Amino acid sequence: MILDYLDGSVPADHQADLCVIGAGPAGIAIARAFLGTSVRVCLVESGGLAGEDRSQALCEGTADGGAPFDMAHSRMRVFGGSCTLWGGGCIPLADTDLEPRDWVPDSGWPLRYADLAPWYAKARDFCQIDPVHSFGPGQFDGPTQRKPLDLDPEGLVNLLFARSPILFGDAYRDEMRAAPNITVLLHANLMELEANAAGTSVVRARLGTLAGRRGQVRARHFVLAAGGIENARLLLLSDSVAPCGLGNDRDLVGRYFMDHPRGTIGNVHSTTPDRLTRPYERAIGKVRLPVASEIGMAHPAQQRHRVLNGRVHPFAVEGAVPQGIRALRNVRAALRPPSRDEATLLEARLSAAMANGPTAAAVAVPPNLALSAVSLGLHIGDVLRAVAQKVSDKPTVRSERVELVGFFEQAPNRDSRVTLGESRDALGLRRVNIDWRLTELDRYTYRTLTSLAGKPLAAACGGTFEAAPWAVDDSATPEVFGTAHHMGTTRMSTDPATGVVDTDGTVHGVHNLHVAGSSVFPTSGWAFPTFTIVALSLRLAEHLRVLLAACEGSGMT
Repeated sequence: MILDYLDGSVPADHQADLCVIGAGPAGIAIARAFLGTSVRVCLVESGGLAGEDRSQALCEGTADGGAPFDMAHSRMRVFGGSCTLWGGGCIPLADTDLEPRDWVPDSGWPLRYADLAPWYAKARDFCQIDPVHSFGPGQFDGPTQRKPLDLDPEGLVNLLFARSPILFGDAYRDEMRAAPNITVLLHANLMELEANAAGTSVVRARLGTLAGRRGQVRARHFVLAAGGIENARLLLLSDSVAPCGLGNDRDLVGRYFMDHPRGTIGNVHSTTPDRLTRPYERAIGKVRLPVASEIGMAHPAQQRHRVLNGRVHPFAVEGAVPQGIRALRNVRAALRPPSRDEATLLEARLSAAMANGPTAAAVAVPPNLALSAVSLGLHIGDVLRAVAQKVSDKPTVRSERVELVGFFEQAPNRDSRVTLGESRDALGLRRVNIDWRLTELDRYTYRTLTSLAGKPLAAACGGTFEAAPWAVDDSATPEVFGTAHHMGTTRMSTDPATGVVDTDGTVHGVHNLHVAGSSVFPTSGWAFPTFTIVALSLRLAEHLRVLLAACEGSGMT
């Protein structure tokens, strides 16, 4: 069932076998794994069923690193999590992402692809990807709707990713509502995980609302599934018994914060730019493709140059828009009713902030329908020509240039970290502070991918490549931004001296506290993280099933 913790008729205190904090893809996957069982699950979500400005304000914080970072607009508090705004991209990691690399300090997972493969299969089902699309290390199988470019496998490779057609909050809301053994608490914020006197187990989760209500959840096991930033923040806030925060005896919680830095590495100028851009478009018309290609850096090139992983995407940048097409767009915009819904407006702001490619210029003033209709009639020939272009699978507006945007793996860096700031949020909790730092290896990777990709991709469409100055000058400040893939802050390791959680996601030294999500990633590769998040969450759910069954068999309460 789904309850609103703001409702005074809902009990303030709850008892469960398993308490999961955060109803994003990780939390929903774990809770759903117990559907129809005797295990009582309490799934705690800070937001509501739709986005709300008041809840979203709890994401605000400060940043003082060398790279720009916006934590307020790069995550979302809502049932379904930040994936309420995701593009659906799913791709597994490969052993080349998981193995230690001697040129990448602190790299390497304690797991390999074979350990994750069965859980990737279950993640494919959870993400509702058609099983006709099989997968292997680092990619899905095709075929694709459009043939990708022929690339030199020593430098660049085509990698296929699958598209999940769902938003997790929408897809699994009714199941959560109908499940008798699952209680979802909306608008319930974790204030602290309270531990026993020794700090070796969690006793209860203290909850609070923005309206001032307070309560608790007692459970046998607890899972933090609140995202790559918030997981670390909540551990640090849980300091009534452990002064430095739970699981932070070695000062590792919040360290090794990573994202996938992105930036425009240059532009391609060509009279036939479609030859470069069309094979890598993710939709035909308004229909999203079930699988699509990305241009990745070949592993031999990574080894040869001793760099991190990365990919590059060619984005078509429109040139002059014919008057008839502009008029048609204005007519459609004028007929579209303006949204005044809080959730829709919030999602629009967050989507704009997290856009990972060039975007069309926004219309500053709502277009006049009558004038736009007249202009459409006068220039209907432009529209007819555009229809013919679309039928022949060609763009309706000629591209002015192709913008090459690089997306990069970030090197694990102990000094790139999440800490608690001095200011407090509306709940009275210390806000997050992020010091996002890039290393020389990061910068060297940007320059290397620019060198490997720029001229070959330009040559593929008979064009010329103009590199962005920052992407070739080792003294220039990198012009990169985050992609809202927050990782690494509770990294996985078999050794408590080098990680916060073990291979099962259990916090070292706290036997009934577990962490799910990309915060456990020791390294990231270039891959979109959600598919691996879901796989690891389902793996953790099976581990919890065994632990809870053992509790039941021993009569533990």
